[in-house]
Amino acid sequence: MRDEQFEWVFRNVIELRSEAAACVREMRPFTDASDLCAAFHKYLDELSVGGKLQVLKSHPDLAGRLAAKGELTQESTEEQRSAGLNELTVEQKATMDFNNERYKKKFGFPFIICARQNKIQSIIEGLRNRYNHTTEQEIDIGINEVKKICTLRILDIVMNS
Repeated sequence: MRDEQFEWVFRNVIELRSEAAACVREMRPFTDASDLCAAFHKYLDELSVGGKLQVLKSHPDLAGRLAAKGELTQESTEEQRSAGLNELTVEQKATMDFNNERYKKKFGFPFIICARQNKIQSIIEGLRNRYNHTTEQEIDIGINEVKKICTLRILDIVMNS
């Protein structure tokens, strides 16, 4: 792939962080999808704490305002739908909103979990349980969840190409 094409194709494997694709492009060539995923994971691991916080802050709230307004990226829309977050009961929505806000107020970034590997109840439990962690723990957990999301997005691209 040409440089511009690579950057365009992989621009959102890390939510709204197109510069990641530009950095990872420099690590080519890749032997397979696993190698490509490892390069994006390496990019995430090598970020400063401030860079990791920027990555975490670029993610939307689960079942939040952007979802309600239809303003999520296509990838996030599909991921949240796969977890059933578009079909919340009124009670579940209120619980999500309360816990999302509480979490974001404590940590300064949204709760991140790989929605495609979870369903509504496990997401709500994660929001409640992870609130008790330290900020450092949540940065690490959040980045690991971003890696899962990134891997699934890369595999989607590679499989559909």
